[in-house]
Amino acid sequence: MSDYLIAPAPQARRLTRAVTGTDQNGAQIDLNVVEERPLTIFLNAQEIVTAMTIGDYPEYLALGFLRNQGMLREGEVIKGVDYDDELETVVVRTEAQTSYEDKLKKKTRTSGCAVGTVFGDMMEGLEDVVLPKLQVKTSDLYALASKINRTPSLYLEAGAIHGTVLCQADRPLVYMEDVGRHNAVDKIAGWMLSEGVAAADKILYTTGRLTSEMVIKTALMGIPVLASRSGFTAWGVEIAQQVGLTLIGRMKGQRFVCLSGEERLLRDADPALVADEPRKMGRKGSV
Repeated sequence: MSDYLIAPAPQARRLTRAVTGTDQNGAQIDLNVVEERPLTIFLNAQEIVTAMTIGDYPEYLALGFLRNQGMLREGEVIKGVDYDDELETVVVRTEAQTSYEDKLKKKTRTSGCAVGTVFGDMMEGLEDVVLPKLQVKTSDLYALASKINRTPSLYLEAGAIHGTVLCQADRPLVYMEDVGRHNAVDKIAGWMLSEGVAAADKILYTTGRLTSEMVIKTALMGIPVLASRSGFTAWGVEIAQQVGLTLIGRMKGQRFVCLSGEERLLRDADPALVADEPRKMGRKGSV
């Protein structure tokens, strides 16, 4: 845990709620379930979106969402980010005036859990993306998966949530969780923007599917490698190949599949020497 700059806080107040139910035998069972609450994001005086979120790191979520939707341009001067817990709103204030009425008319629902929202022109700018050809060691991938999968998290504690981790070589740096994987990625983007962190040597790891919007967000953030425990969609793979993103999925124990960027993999680890994990790795229930 000491390696992380930001780590999950599965015992934090307000992130989960204790509930009582019955199991298949009629016996009483006590569980912690993930909380879900609205967060409305404003850019200056304009309301942009209301996202359903677990409620942690609202400022990073707002910054990252606006950055990933192209509403905060490169070099944009941010005057302030104000969060009101009572009103459940975040207002991001910029030096320059902004107006996105036309953009907001072209909303598209994503394929994500908790039904995220992107905007119809999100692919704008992809043609200008030039990702660094970062070489990836398979030993680093195995080390990351082992560390991340053993990190105490809401994902392991209560389920019904996605995790996204910003990594460098074999070190996980920032681990964000949320009910939608898009929110978790946006929190990472917001943290990077706030802290001025470079993307060129980073790896993004997610527990969710490698869909088109996940690939697009990663590419627009300038991160050259995207990896996941889960699988792929065809459009996600196609876009990754077009922009030169290294795309690795189904990372479980010894196994993984690379569908884009194979030439950038350095296979320096023998899979036979890597401890495998059960095909059905269960999450812990909080009893």
